[in-house]
Amino acid sequence: MYTIAAFYRFFALADPAALREELYNTFAGTDLLGTILLAPEGINGTMAASSETIGRLLDMLAAKAGLDISDVKFSASETAPFRRLKIKVKRETITFRNAPVDPERPGTYVAPAEWNALISDPEVLVLDTRNTYESEAGTFAGAVTPELATFSDFATYVREQLDPARHRKVAMFCTGGIRCEKASAYMLQQGFPEVYHLKGGILKYLEEVPADESQWSGSCYIFDKRVGVGHEDFQSEHEVEDASLAD
Repeated sequence: MYTIAAFYRFFALADPAALREELYNTFAGTDLLGTILLAPEGINGTMAASSETIGRLLDMLAAKAGLDISDVKFSASETAPFRRLKIKVKRETITFRNAPVDPERPGTYVAPAEWNALISDPEVLVLDTRNTYESEAGTFAGAVTPELATFSDFATYVREQLDPARHRKVAMFCTGGIRCEKASAYMLQQGFPEVYHLKGGILKYLEEVPADESQWSGSCYIFDKRVGVGHEDFQSEHEVEDASLAD
């Protein structure tokens, strides 16, 4: 059984190449699979391995990158969801080419347990910030799904289709939280007065909200061999072996 951990954190990473080298030297040759992206703006990754190896990785990222393990999204798979280990240095952890944005000044986080109430408010515009083919697989009830070929198209959509004077309360979501966090920062910079985003994204919602209370419909498209996941794919209890709890 593979434990799968999806995570990100926006912060000023002074030397991405040095952290890449340290991570690779530590985990090359282990059972760790998946991709980690490192950039001056932070870290983004989805990894799979035994629970012991995932625990070692998350402890290292907590120490080196300030990652909060409570923000990590966990799921499980009986087969390997990735083929190999990749750790890459990039200019951005999530590409947003069409506009400058400070991702360390995002909108207001909304916990999964509070999300249903927010998106039920008729004054709230609910935005799906994912690509069109992801939205077609599944989305939240009442969400607006812009025609986005890439995440970079979101800035153009906001400029051309939305107005801070009319759209005063906006709630957005994405797969794991990283895209809507960056998008929420951009919308605040554009003058939208109230911008909210689902903390941990759809994955955290599927993990924490009971299926019989869910406002999610369809499958959550993901970028590994599983292709899509639902409520049934998430662990109710995490068995990650955190080294800080081992004693």
